[in-house]
Amino acid sequence: MSAVKLELEFAKAEDAVELAELCVLAMRPSLEKIGRFDAERARQRLLGNFVAEYTRLIKLDGLLAGFLVQRPQEDDLLLDHFYLHPDFQQRGLGSAAMKLVLAKADALGKIIHVGVLRDSDANRFYLRHGFVLREVAEFDNYYLRYPQSDKQSRQHRPGLAN
Repeated sequence: MSAVKLELEFAKAEDAVELAELCVLAMRPSLEKIGRFDAERARQRLLGNFVAEYTRLIKLDGLLAGFLVQRPQEDDLLLDHFYLHPDFQQRGLGSAAMKLVLAKADALGKIIHVGVLRDSDANRFYLRHGFVLREVAEFDNYYLRYPQSDKQSRQHRPGLAN
């Protein structure tokens, strides 16, 4: 199998509605599992704080496969959204996009924070990519990933060998 080739492209303001629909498609199975699917709430969560500057389109052969939103927060980064269209899931595309995100965060020396629906398969994805569980809340798990080049941060990772 050949390596997945993808591009991360800056979003534009006019992409917001299409991305909100993609978000609904991607989130539906996980939210239905716990009885919390509300398409309008999912759309508004994205549209209510959409900033094209922080949003990257994940494209495969020119097709929109997904998107991610990474917001700066003081000294860290928040991975606020990361969705793949169901037709593009389970093909290595998410891992390929995550490697680009992690490489950039490592180069900047930034910790990445992410919240994940507790019963979502995405929890295994984030653990596989070096995220550490920091908090379990009613509906979400909260993870962080220390930059690989930041030795001081690595010393503070609970439960991990230095």
